[in-house]
Amino acid sequence: MTDKYDVLVIGSGPGGYVAAIRAAQHGLRTAVIERDRLGGICLNWGCIPTKALLHGADVAHTLANLQPLGFTASGIEFDITQLVEFSRGVSGRLSDGIGYLMKKNGVDVITGTAKLIDKGVVGVSSGKDESVPATEYRADHIILATGARPRSIPGVTPDGERVWTYFDALVPAELPKSLLVIGSGAIGVEFASLYRDLGSEVTIVEVAPQIMPVEDAAVAAHVRRQFEKRGITIRTGAAVSDLTVGTNSVAVTVTSPDGTVEEVTVDRVLVAAGIQGNVEDLGLEDIGVEVDRSFVTTDQWCRTTAFGVYAIGDVAGGPCLAHKASHEGVLCVDKLAGAEHVIPLDKDYVPGCTYARPQVASLGLTEDQARGTGRRLQIGQFDLQASGKALAIGEADGFVKTIFDADSGELIGAHMVGPDVTEQIQGFGIARSLEATGDDLAEVIFAHPTLSEAMHESVLAALGRPINM
Repeated sequence: MTDKYDVLVIGSGPGGYVAAIRAAQHGLRTAVIERDRLGGICLNWGCIPTKALLHGADVAHTLANLQPLGFTASGIEFDITQLVEFSRGVSGRLSDGIGYLMKKNGVDVITGTAKLIDKGVVGVSSGKDESVPATEYRADHIILATGARPRSIPGVTPDGERVWTYFDALVPAELPKSLLVIGSGAIGVEFASLYRDLGSEVTIVEVAPQIMPVEDAAVAAHVRRQFEKRGITIRTGAAVSDLTVGTNSVAVTVTSPDGTVEEVTVDRVLVAAGIQGNVEDLGLEDIGVEVDRSFVTTDQWCRTTAFGVYAIGDVAGGPCLAHKASHEGVLCVDKLAGAEHVIPLDKDYVPGCTYARPQVASLGLTEDQARGTGRRLQIGQFDLQASGKALAIGEADGFVKTIFDADSGELIGAHMVGPDVTEQIQGFGIARSLEATGDDLAEVIFAHPTLSEAMHESVLAALGRPINM
């Protein structure tokens, strides 16, 4: 055996690298195994580069709306290649930063492809020469943090040219004149918003009755209205039934709920119809790790069905969000290290954020879900049209909705749509963590003028005592 560790982490994304650092902080001898670049999908091909591109889209939106503020501009040119280079540079810097954190915390980095070959034994191969046997490592605790990848759909095969996954959409060689997005979760909506602001004609096809299916119905309806005002075509309750790739275009057959068939011809198609866990070729079945529909089954402490093996982040199922993965990394390691006062994760209250225009942020139950519980509810909503700060910055399309249990005062849902709401949702998360009631939140002093005042007004509206509406 080459080496023995207390903790081996397979994968170095936001779950894996955080788990490794936390294990080292507990004094555990730790290594992280990574076959590609440190930082995983989030830093290299997901959250971070997407936000860099979306920043470019925000600049494009600002430049297109200068006149109300008294500015004029001419001769402005746009180079998609330069924006992509900017986004890749940001990812590169952060990936290098993870390497620094590993060294700082004394975490060994093992490069290669991992496979569980026995209880407490992981084989790591370079993949360059199959004749070279895998190097074996032992560990008391093995944490799976292998992430997920785009889910394929029948009849639609990404080719990296005309039919994209989000990997391809992050590094376009040119700006497509038209783009059809299959799926309207966070990934699909963000790319639809991004490419529309950069000048592409965009169509969204969603099989569910509403776009952004996991969000509150009022939020989804608001986003749809804003998208359609921007010229984005949306087909809900519809499915792509056929796709033909040509030399310079893609012909897509879209079937609506009433059976109407429409053929749409576009430059590119983006498949954003969900993700699936990276569970293949890990040897999970050989050591008794249960997998359900491509995701590893875990308990509240991230333990799998095999002793000494844990799973965190996307590979352990939804919500598939980087911050959920990081939280699970800490929770998992604290529990296995014997820390006191470890609290299980309530997945219903992991904040969900979509960085489109408008932004969406939420946690807890939607209004429909809350009504389904049978509780007496107090629901408040405040429109940003009555927000002085939102009007001052010219971004007053949106609202904040809060849902409380009328008997206990418990915050059971918060839903926000509008400018910078992804930077504000943590306020409701803190309130929930501290078990603050609606009355408690009503006593908080919010600075004026700020966008976050809408949070306060929504709470007051739920209590039946609104001020500015």
